[in-house]
Amino acid sequence: MTRFRELLGTDFDGEPTDDIDDVIFGAFDDPAHRDRVPGLVELMNDPAAPENERFLACLALTTWGEQAGYEAVIRAAADPKRSPWYDTLIDRKFSVDSTFAQLAEAASEKDLAEEKGTLPLRTEALRALVRIADGEYFEDKLGELFDTAVLVTLLDDIKDVVGRGARSLAAGERYSFDLPTQLVDLASAVASADGPLAVELAMSVLGAVEPSQRALMHAVAIAHRAGADPEVRRFAEYLATAGDDAVRAAVGNMLP
Repeated sequence: MTRFRELLGTDFDGEPTDDIDDVIFGAFDDPAHRDRVPGLVELMNDPAAPENERFLACLALTTWGEQAGYEAVIRAAADPKRSPWYDTLIDRKFSVDSTFAQLAEAASEKDLAEEKGTLPLRTEALRALVRIADGEYFEDKLGELFDTAVLVTLLDDIKDVVGRGARSLAAGERYSFDLPTQLVDLASAVASADGPLAVELAMSVLGAVEPSQRALMHAVAIAHRAGADPEVRRFAEYLATAGDDAVRAAVGNMLP
């Protein structure tokens, strides 16, 4: 049996499995996952190992709230395109790397980090990921990843990256994925903590380019999450005016 099959191709009852997710998420119910941590750290850091195996080792360690996983995410985000597993996962829609989307979802898992005392490092890993959200692709995940405590801590980072992305869009820079919608998703994460700020961030993006219906549809989440603030209501009116029938239907009963 190969090292990889032993670590992530075998469930915690010792049975072989082709579903790595069963192993990764099975750790939430089985402390035996801790026995595999040293081997996964070794695999993740082994330059001779296949890149996809190194990536999956990092994904597992990060999901499991392990210090080594968070530290690897921070290193990867510091120089994204030189991370050892860059381009091992390619998004079908835009044909771009999607490893950071998966790592962000892994870092959003909180339970084992809380149990292991690694929540502060988890926050730093999420911060490192937020800081590259104007250049790397995160699928449609950025609106859903942050618990309230982390969100409040990362507000300044979110403001910085959305502002930087909006300025790049306004300057006419081209991107290989839908950056406006991704930044709107990040703004929508803010809505439950600060509705007016979420609106301000989203409008900085939507005002920088001719907004697509996709971006407008994603912005509807802000209107629904942010409550009854007058500024949020005006934002909903803007979306209904700028959007198509689907956007207007999504805005729904927020307007008379």
